[in-house]
Amino acid sequence: MPLATIVYFVLGLLLLIGGAELLVRGASRLAVAVGVSPLVVGLTVVAFGTSSPELMVSIQTALANQPALMVGNVVGSNIFNILFILGVSALITPLIVAQQLIRWDVPLMIGLSALVLFFAQDANLSRIECLILALGLLIYVLFTVLQSRRESKAVQAEYAQAFGASSAAARTWPVDLLLVAGGLGALALGSRWLVDGAVAFAESLGVSQLVIGLTIVAAGTSLPEVATSVIASIRGERDIAIGNVVGSNIFNILGVLGIGGLFTTGGIAISESAIAIDIPVMLAVAAICLPLFFTGNRISRWEGLLLLGYYVAYTTYLILSATRNVRLSVFADAMLYVVIPATLLVVALTVVRSMQQKREA
Repeated sequence: MPLATIVYFVLGLLLLIGGAELLVRGASRLAVAVGVSPLVVGLTVVAFGTSSPELMVSIQTALANQPALMVGNVVGSNIFNILFILGVSALITPLIVAQQLIRWDVPLMIGLSALVLFFAQDANLSRIECLILALGLLIYVLFTVLQSRRESKAVQAEYAQAFGASSAAARTWPVDLLLVAGGLGALALGSRWLVDGAVAFAESLGVSQLVIGLTIVAAGTSLPEVATSVIASIRGERDIAIGNVVGSNIFNILGVLGIGGLFTTGGIAISESAIAIDIPVMLAVAAICLPLFFTGNRISRWEGLLLLGYYVAYTTYLILSATRNVRLSVFADAMLYVVIPATLLVVALTVVRSMQQKREA
């Protein structure tokens, strides 16, 4: 593999991470300066800003006619966000799901994942379907703003501490505009280098672009979410840690797939493996959040470890499948007939016990 390919890929990734940081910082301060509440900024600007690498990569892959990378990036990022980021954040400190909005966002995330699977059954996301997703993003933002007015004062205070502006914020708007412009420029250049490097990786390693998108590209473009959620978890800002992940996943489906698909000529082609395995995994991962969140309205450390374990298992499956390893069938059978049923049983028992404790209380 040429050294230049690795260099361009790494530089592209660094530009995406840096560009997202500049965009989030500048846009957040501008939003607060013009009177947008810190809660809305955290739930929209920050959550969507940390997903800006996925969006720029999606647009770049659409222009370069690389649909497998686009699908892999979105699906892989959503899986990574829940299994890896929430898993790591919960290991740092148990995450209390006190945010009222989660009651709406998690079911919405599950519903949108199911909608993508439904749209993909004909092996293509048409431009009409992508337009529906993009319009859904506008509706979601308006709904989020309206719902934020009903949030508790404790949640509003948490977001104000994290995303509130200083008294001098209104006087720094020219700098903030430069940060936004610089961030967008870095994202545009970084996405191009990253996509070119990812295609070269797939060709040199002999694996599909879908696998590269599901692993390397998905994890790389999700690094801003990692930073935001992990730092929020360390600071005890648990609503932010969870809200960032759920908001980013919703944006990935509505914004990244929806807007990215509008840049294609005939929609987004979906491979058979994505329809049969990866998109259903994304749906299952989204669905597992609901019972986890209801078990005492928290994600405990053991549940975080469970999420991380499943990310390792999913990545292992991708590697074994891509390399056509003879152990693939044994690994798949063990997961399908032993690990997954045992997990469902434990989660079901935990939910039942939690419901009984609520009745007794």
